[in-house]
Amino acid sequence: MTKRTLTASIITVLALAAATACSGSSGGSGGTPTVTLMVGGIDKQIYLPYQLAENLGFYQKYGVKVRLSTEQDGGVGAEEAMASGQVDMAGAWYNHTIEFQAKGKAVEDIVQLSGAPGEREMCTAKSGVTSGADFKGKTLGVTDLGSGTDTLTQFIAAQKGVKAGDFHRLAVGAGSTAVAALQNGKADCVMTTQPTVAAIQKKGIGTSAIDLATTNGAKAALGGAFPAASVLARTDWVTSHKDAAQRVVDALVATMHWIATHSAADIADKLPQSYVQNQLVTKADYITALNEDKGQFLPDGIMPAGGPRTALATEKMVGTVTSSVDLGTTFTNEFAINANKKEGFTTTTDPAGADG
Repeated sequence: MTKRTLTASIITVLALAAATACSGSSGGSGGTPTVTLMVGGIDKQIYLPYQLAENLGFYQKYGVKVRLSTEQDGGVGAEEAMASGQVDMAGAWYNHTIEFQAKGKAVEDIVQLSGAPGEREMCTAKSGVTSGADFKGKTLGVTDLGSGTDTLTQFIAAQKGVKAGDFHRLAVGAGSTAVAALQNGKADCVMTTQPTVAAIQKKGIGTSAIDLATTNGAKAALGGAFPAASVLARTDWVTSHKDAAQRVVDALVATMHWIATHSAADIADKLPQSYVQNQLVTKADYITALNEDKGQFLPDGIMPAGGPRTALATEKMVGTVTSSVDLGTTFTNEFAINANKKEGFTTTTDPAGADG
């Protein structure tokens, strides 16, 4: 994430430092390990597994204390907070590991929660947008400049021969601010997730022009599965905290299996009330939206074959990454495989090899 305000960043850093000091983050041997994990919008449907694991009691079951936090608009991004050591882990998109490697930083994905971004390009009727070919001359809303939605927007355009300079990208955030950008005519389209998608549809101000919300949708639009929601951590931290990392993955793999075997209504019942019913959506809207996009979640935490290559292709096409990247060091399936074996779960995701 880029262009965070200095004041908000300082406040976030101080708050995280205080939380870490009080919690004894990443506690050593002899006790239950404590891990700090910041999520890139914890109330978004695409990121629901992190909080769901807490509410299901799975972190406790697998012997780890996970102190969850969420990034704030104008604050430090989850992946940046992790990379700088403010938190141990980030609930963020896999593609950031590729970006970090290109910058000389070793960050890896230790469990993959989704095979699609969970995003939809929501466009007004008058925009005339039905594909990336129609982006030319339009104003397209993204979460923030430099964010995953920004990269995807540029990639979708580039696939159709439309250059980034041919359209305007506008940071609109998520939730009510994204809705307002469409409603007030500031953007022709916004790339956003549920439940914001449901709110836009309910208000009648936009429809889904491009589906990146399910694994099948991502394959159709991007040419392959696009691994998004995951847990990222610095490689040096993972190496020195393998037990804590394994426990977190155990809890999240159990959560993904629970999601795969329960209904959208069951899932909504286990989430905080404020996540599923607020000024944007009713609980019924939330459940309908989750039913529609539940296919983004992977049942076993395994990085899917081809996913890393698709992510790298997007980064290279938009020019974010120009150097060579060793995909095999940007993710590991080791922890997820161990977690599935521990519980006797049958894995169904075809795992990515060292070449992605």
